[in-house]
Amino acid sequence: MQVILLEKIGHLGNLGDIVKVKDGYARNFLIPGRMARRATEAAIAEFEQKRVDLERAAADKFTAAQALGEKLGGQHVRVAQKAGVDGRLFGSVTNADIAGALDRMGLGVPKSQVRMPDGPLKHVGEFPVKVALHSDVVVELTVHVVAQAD
Repeated sequence: MQVILLEKIGHLGNLGDIVKVKDGYARNFLIPGRMARRATEAAIAEFEQKRVDLERAAADKFTAAQALGEKLGGQHVRVAQKAGVDGRLFGSVTNADIAGALDRMGLGVPKSQVRMPDGPLKHVGEFPVKVALHSDVVVELTVHVVAQAD
């Protein structure tokens, strides 16, 4: 299925690009998320009329992500979890736990933006974690996992 992108998507293209994607990806993810529309003649004509507004909105999103990225860059986030004597956690620290800690710090970041390529953290210690605020704004912060005091 051919779709017209309504925002920049890292692995597909930029705003206004017409790309061919699998039907399920378009129907289940891109179109419901308002990231793309079917590339029909009417949709392309409508997009060209709204192009300036969409580009302005994309630029505003980018500047907001950059501002939040400056606040987040190099931050140290402390997460307390129950741990055994050997430093292994009972459970794990997930992206939801890190997003919750950032919310408590006053930096609202959705859990979907917290990137943990090695999976959940299962030991006490310091770990680098990336936060993708925008496709072009990725910041790294340090997560300190500590044993919870009972």
